[in-house]
Amino acid sequence: MRLKKIDYYLIRKFLVTFFFAIILFSFIATVIDLTEKIDDFIEKSVPLGEIVTGYYLNFLPYIDTLLTPLFVFISVIFFTSRMAYRSEIIAMLASGISFYRMLVPYLIAAGFVAALLFLANHYWVPLANKGRYAFEYTYLSGSHHNAERNFHAQIETNHYIYMENYQPKNMAGYKFSYEIIRDGKLEYKLRADKIEWDAQRQRWIIKNYYARRIGDNGEQITTGTLLDTVFNFHPEDITQKVNVKEEMPTPQLKQYIQTLRLRGASGIEFYLVELYRRTADAFMIFILTLIGVALSSRKVRGGSGLHLAAGVALSASFIVLTRFSTTFATNGNLSPFLSIWIPNLLYGLLAVYLIRAAPK
Repeated sequence: MRLKKIDYYLIRKFLVTFFFAIILFSFIATVIDLTEKIDDFIEKSVPLGEIVTGYYLNFLPYIDTLLTPLFVFISVIFFTSRMAYRSEIIAMLASGISFYRMLVPYLIAAGFVAALLFLANHYWVPLANKGRYAFEYTYLSGSHHNAERNFHAQIETNHYIYMENYQPKNMAGYKFSYEIIRDGKLEYKLRADKIEWDAQRQRWIIKNYYARRIGDNGEQITTGTLLDTVFNFHPEDITQKVNVKEEMPTPQLKQYIQTLRLRGASGIEFYLVELYRRTADAFMIFILTLIGVALSSRKVRGGSGLHLAAGVALSASFIVLTRFSTTFATNGNLSPFLSIWIPNLLYGLLAVYLIRAAPK
C-alpha cells in the first residue's frame, strides 16, 4: 500500500508530539531528581562528569521507557482531539478516506515507537540500569546485595546445598546442609550451624558440623566444631544484587532464570514477570494508540481537555490492573505470563470495541 501525503502528515504529527512530550518530561524529571539528590552529591563530592554520564544518562532511559506507553496515549489524544476540534478528521472522512484507512499511519508510527521500546526494554535500558545502580552504590547507598533466605542450589551433578539464611556482608551462611544424592538415594549429608567464607585462602570454614556418610558397610557419622573444605561454589554464586533482574539484557536474564531453576530457587516468578513485561509494554503501544484515536476522533465540547481527562483516567486504570495482576503472579498462583498479558488482552478487546463504536 502506497502512503499518501495525509499519511505522512499524521505520522509526523504523532512522532513530533510524542518526542516533544518525552523531551519535556525528561527535562522536568531531571530537575526534580536533581533537587532531591543535590545535597547527597555535594556531601559525597561527586564529580560533575560522573553525575551527568554515570547517573543521568542512565537515569533518563529508565524513566522515559517506563512512561512511554502513557506518553504515547496522551500524545495521540492531544493531537487527534485538536484535529477533530478543527474538523480535520471530518474533512478526511468526507474526502473518501475510511476511518480504518485513517488508522494506518497511526499504527505505522505506533510500530516505530513500539520497536524502539522493545529494543530499549530488552537491551538498552538494562545496561543503563546497571550503570545507574553502580553509581548509586558507589556514591549514594551502602550495599547493593540482598540477604538470601532459604537458599537452595545444585552446585554440580547430584550435589545439593541449602542455607536457611545467608548474609552477604559477612559472607556467612546459617543452618547449612550439603547432600550427595544418586539415583534417589542419599549417600552423604553434612549439617552445620554456620558456614563462612575465608577470602584469603579461598575456602569455606564450617562450624559445629554433623556429617553422615551412607555406604555398603553402613553409616559413618562424624562431628566437630571446625572444618575447612572446598565446595564448588563461591559467595558470588549465592548473593543476589538488588534489582538484578533490571540490570540484565534479555539473553542474560533468560540464562539466569535457567540457573535459578537448576538450583531449585524460589522467587523465579519475579524474573519471569520482568521478562514478559519487556515485550508486553511494547505491545501496549498499539492498544493505547487505538484507544486514543477512538476516544479523541469525535468533535465534542471542551476540546482536547475532555479527551485528555478521559484518557488519563483510562490509562490509570490500565496501570492499576497491570500492577494488580502482577501481584497475583508474584504472591499468588497466577501464571507470570498471564499476569502480564491479561491487562493487554482486556484492554485490547476494549480497543476493538471503541474503534468499532467510533464515528465513521
